[in-house]
Amino acid sequence: MAYWLMKSNPKFFSIHDLASAGTERWDGVRNYRARNFMRDDMRVGDQVIFYHSSANPSGAAGTMTISRSSYPDPSQYHPEHRHYDPRATEDAPRWYMVDVTIKQVFAAVLPLSELKFLPELEDSLLLKKGCEQLTVIPLEPKHWQAIMNLATHLDLLPAID
Repeated sequence: MAYWLMKSNPKFFSIHDLASAGTERWDGVRNYRARNFMRDDMRVGDQVIFYHSSANPSGAAGTMTISRSSYPDPSQYHPEHRHYDPRATEDAPRWYMVDVTIKQVFAAVLPLSELKFLPELEDSLLLKKGCEQLTVIPLEPKHWQAIMNLATHLDLLPAID
């Protein structure tokens, strides 16, 4: 099992949208590095931090699980879609997506301003200069555990029945 952090602008798709749906497609990734992580490395059962980006505050909003491994993103083929790519064909897709399933919604967003102080994240792509626009980020187990420990410490995790 691997660990990931995936960013979404909550104006377009939030943790609450995923909680309402239960399982949803994670589409629209148009960065080659992020695409390669999804296409080549993500597996069913991998654990993911759902991160609200371009928000106030930006930060970890909950967790989800990869429930379907990568497959071509159909929006790349449709000229009327905002994620259309004229260079993509069904024989040679350029963009991929995965399905995700909600695991938990944090009681509040765990802000980036708090995450920056975790020494365990110093070497993470989340905090690395030049990676701010990367929407899919691999996490090491120590990164995952540090985020989850801070969420627990700040009492952001929902009670488990």
